[in-house]
Amino acid sequence: MNKYPKIALLATALLGSTISFAQQKKTVAIASKKVTVYSTVKGEGKPMQETAVLSFKPAKQPLETQTSIFVDPNKTFQTFIGVGGAITDASAEVFAKLPKATQQELLTAYYDKNKGIGYTVVRTNINSCDFSSDTYTYVAEGDKDLKTFNIDHDRKFKIPLIKQAQATAGKVNLFVSPWSPPAWMKSNNSMLKGGSLLPAFHQSWANYYIKFIQAYEKEGMPVWGLTVQNEPMATQRWESCIYTAEEERDFIKNFLGPTLHKNGMAGKKLIGWDHNRDLIYQRASTLFSDPQTEKYLWGIGFHWYETWTGSNQNFENLKRVKEAFPTKQLIFTEGCVEKFSLDRINDWTLGERYGLSMINDFNAGTVAWTDWNILLDENGGPNHVGNFCFAPVHADVKSGKLMYNNSFYYIGHFSKYIKPGAKRIISAPSRTMLSSTAFQNPDGSIVVVVMNTTDQKLPYELWVAGQAAETISEAHSISTLIIK
Repeated sequence: MNKYPKIALLATALLGSTISFAQQKKTVAIASKKVTVYSTVKGEGKPMQETAVLSFKPAKQPLETQTSIFVDPNKTFQTFIGVGGAITDASAEVFAKLPKATQQELLTAYYDKNKGIGYTVVRTNINSCDFSSDTYTYVAEGDKDLKTFNIDHDRKFKIPLIKQAQATAGKVNLFVSPWSPPAWMKSNNSMLKGGSLLPAFHQSWANYYIKFIQAYEKEGMPVWGLTVQNEPMATQRWESCIYTAEEERDFIKNFLGPTLHKNGMAGKKLIGWDHNRDLIYQRASTLFSDPQTEKYLWGIGFHWYETWTGSNQNFENLKRVKEAFPTKQLIFTEGCVEKFSLDRINDWTLGERYGLSMINDFNAGTVAWTDWNILLDENGGPNHVGNFCFAPVHADVKSGKLMYNNSFYYIGHFSKYIKPGAKRIISAPSRTMLSSTAFQNPDGSIVVVVMNTTDQKLPYELWVAGQAAETISEAHSISTLIIK
């Protein structure tokens, strides 16, 4: 029994009035803000152009007959690191063939935060990958002690482009990934077609990462992170190496993790898996459930291949990983549309695939999102195994001109407006025809990305703290709404 009923009633009344006052302040703050809308619409006008400036009005209880997107800045989640793409040998070789003016156009388009789409993340390959013109390593045959290690191969194309990207952006988070150890370290004596790392070379291979990072940093390119192995469950026609979950766990625990720490690289972001969403939970649970492995890992990387069935890309698997291991980070490390064809360069579904993935990946807790090649030629290469793919930008090497497909702009609706350090907040559409995600930038501005993949024009209201701004999502469009 409450001995002090009057005090309890008074406290309840005061608390209620305090909440009401706070809600009123929030409502007033939102009501005074404007919403600037930037849109890219299929078949209409210039991409990423300003299409509207909206005002908020007091909103009544939404009805089920109307479409709303509910945004709640009071519920915050992961911290955004950035968006970027891979500077592969292929990208760098194509870049080197272009006129200086076209090179500058590409650098500005990707990395300038004001004139371009503001990329802040770069991935590059350790040793060759499929998007290299040849197969190569950085050491001589059989050099277990790595005395011959040198990165002269990369100085011709890759390193100059990475440095120019870094200079244009001001700062980039560079992470590095191997596709295969040298052939003589592997069970199949080939860098191609799978095989596995021989136990006799576990320490030599761990030392190899150190040598590579030290060499790149000596060139003035700080390395932010590294993945253990690109696609460790894929036996590819190109450079590949197989690790079961237990093999990757033990390599990290006994060799790579300790070697990074012994060499003063404990601060590097070590990323496991680096493969598709389908098997990600099994890999995460194996790596993160072992305390001696988990302590070395910053997070887990994933791709989108083998999981594309319309709108279902195993996004729920990412949520399961984040629920089970909330202190570990999710990072999208690679994705592209395969089977390049020049006559599909303007195919609108290219961009929509990116938009759908990015919205759902961020909503699942992803902190950074990395596209595959930033640039390829008019054939979708070069590629030493004929695995030609799409990039957001292709170059016609003969004319020296760039071709942008709409995936460049779909990516830009995130990378340009969501700033490093932003916090994801709630964005909940009332209808499945619209997809959305939202972040609050360090300056307090709110960024809401809304995508419509239907053939219909869809009116909706952006609803925040009892205030709503009415607008329209055009058919096959993506929009970024900035509340400021």
